[in-house]
Amino acid sequence: MNDVNRAVLSGLAEIRADLEGLYRDVHQHPELGLQEHRTAQKVSDFLRGFGYEVTDGIGGTGVIGVLRNGDGPTVMSRADMDALPVREQTGLPYASTVTTTDGNDTEQPVMHACGHDVHVTALVGCAQLMAQSQDSWHGTFVALFQPSEENGDGAEAMINDGLTTKAPKPDVVLAQHVLPYPAGYVGTRPGSFLSAADSLRITLHGRGAHGSMPQAAVDPIVLAALIIVRLQTIVSRELAATTPAVLTVGSIHAGNGPNVIPDSAVIELNVRTYDDATRKQVRQAIERIVRTESEASRSPKAPEIEQITSFPPTVNDDEATQRVADAFAAYFTDDAHTIDLQTASEDMSEVPDAFGVPFTYWGIGGIDAKLYAEAAEKGSIAQDIPVNHSPDFAPVIQPTLDTAVSAMTVAALAWLGR
Repeated sequence: MNDVNRAVLSGLAEIRADLEGLYRDVHQHPELGLQEHRTAQKVSDFLRGFGYEVTDGIGGTGVIGVLRNGDGPTVMSRADMDALPVREQTGLPYASTVTTTDGNDTEQPVMHACGHDVHVTALVGCAQLMAQSQDSWHGTFVALFQPSEENGDGAEAMINDGLTTKAPKPDVVLAQHVLPYPAGYVGTRPGSFLSAADSLRITLHGRGAHGSMPQAAVDPIVLAALIIVRLQTIVSRELAATTPAVLTVGSIHAGNGPNVIPDSAVIELNVRTYDDATRKQVRQAIERIVRTESEASRSPKAPEIEQITSFPPTVNDDEATQRVADAFAAYFTDDAHTIDLQTASEDMSEVPDAFGVPFTYWGIGGIDAKLYAEAAEKGSIAQDIPVNHSPDFAPVIQPTLDTAVSAMTVAALAWLGR
């Protein structure tokens, strides 16, 4: 550990209990995208108390805090704040029991099932450490708390609301995500790290009829089934085995009774790819299959293909990533790794793209190390280790929080501590 890291992180022990309390509080009070009013208010209050210049309400609920500390680089560190419509099943004493209603007044459970509570807590902790150790670094530190990452529209909302004029232009943007790896683990990766994600809604048209007279119908349910099966051949038969991609049909809706053939069916699917060429190839294959299967089934009307959401790929800058990787290797030693390619997706890269600056994004572990080792020994990691978005996903508080705070701080100091 170099002297700057030692000086700044020496205060972690004193704030650890407060950060653990903040984590439990945020976990117990999750908020969906663009509804993060309570979380944003807590973040704003903390930043103001630390002496930051604070601008809140950016893009609805986004918050930035700016700490100017003389000449030097400007580093922006980002955390996402939103939760998911998931009913928590962890059994933790601080588990969420929050429910809300959607646009149709349907009750929805809410849970921090993706670890954004860890991200918020880590950036608050980093911001506090930077504020109380200004003799040890020089430059400007910007803490950015982003809403609505899960919906893929939070970064865009902040940008459209003038983020690039409300925050100083950074030299680099930093971000991290807690993942189902052993707690204490830190992993960097140059180049492609997270996939692009495209969600599509496909409406198929048939001709309704009595269930006993299928000859009078064009059955959209059979058509949907044919398409779903055929879509699985895109990755397995149209892409090279060395080209990573995932295609998942996550939703199908059709009909209202067992003895009525409906006149339409709706499929919703998600595609993950890592480069523009593969993204284009898969999209073209989807459209070809949907249209030709519809024609083969004698659909009376052409199918409709609608883009629901779109996330860009997360491609780390090589130089920035190497600088962070070197800093992590010096600080975390054997716990610093090169992480595997991930199939998750993010909108974080839209922020540095808007400023025209490089970024790097890394992963940290949040799973009890003993539990993970036992699962690895049995070869049952996929079965026994809850992943992000699972109702059982619950990072262990320590050493996850210490690692998250330290990683964000060490990464920022790789620029500001020089």
